[in-house]
Amino acid sequence: MNDFKGKVAVITGAASGIGRGLAEYCAKKEMKIVLADVEEKALSLAESKIKASGADIIAVVTDVSKIEDVQFLAGKTIDTFKKVDLLFNNAGVATGSSIWETTINDCKWVIDVNLWGVIYCIHEFVPIMLGQKTPCHIINTASITGLVTYHPSAIYQLSKHAIVALSEQLLHDLEIRETNIKVSVICPGFVNTNILNAERNRPDKYSNESSGTSQNSEPDETKQAFRGMMKLGMPPAILAKIVFKAIEEDKFYIFTNPEMKALVQKRMDGIMKERKPAFPPV
Repeated sequence: MNDFKGKVAVITGAASGIGRGLAEYCAKKEMKIVLADVEEKALSLAESKIKASGADIIAVVTDVSKIEDVQFLAGKTIDTFKKVDLLFNNAGVATGSSIWETTINDCKWVIDVNLWGVIYCIHEFVPIMLGQKTPCHIINTASITGLVTYHPSAIYQLSKHAIVALSEQLLHDLEIRETNIKVSVICPGFVNTNILNAERNRPDKYSNESSGTSQNSEPDETKQAFRGMMKLGMPPAILAKIVFKAIEEDKFYIFTNPEMKALVQKRMDGIMKERKPAFPPV
């Protein structure tokens, strides 16, 4: 796909970070945009600012961990724009440390948003795309973490490995059926987003008040260093430009930080030689 003007893009996690960057780039491409996010105030602000640029845009408050919210999002998209051409499954959260030190509610929250949110969107939007019989593209946001062997949050890493595997499976299922839908998975390195402050959007049902508090065993200097690297990470606007170029070139794995391919190669070499994963994975 290389002609984006007039195409309809649905973006989850669109109020900030990578999702906001993708939405702003969609506006530059004169696309019709559906913003979806659980953070209502930030979503409204994003809608207002992008609409001011002349974009045809709507915002739908959506908790992707709830199937009924995703069903409403799909219905609102079709009611408003009659179709969907690009689906960016981008919503994500991060918390916790090792698996045994991360609370069960932490695990449920991360998996429900990062994995079930993508499953729900695929379940609701793929039938719509198939029915259109026009070129469509699904882009799932994973992480370089989904291709290497360590992250300070084990449950976050698990979810991103799952997104890579889900994307690969989805691609094959769609190609076997000779459909009109392409698939890509974004595997970025450090991006300057607010994901480390995702607690601001944690629903009460995932509260740790009754299940204990995560005991992050990472030293304070490690946590601070990680936050520092995030702040120095790639701006979402640059990532969005890379992603759209990759869509035009029909790339499946989208490495926004090509220098990190060496980490993936190191892991693959270790697998083929049946070695234990290197630590740190660099």
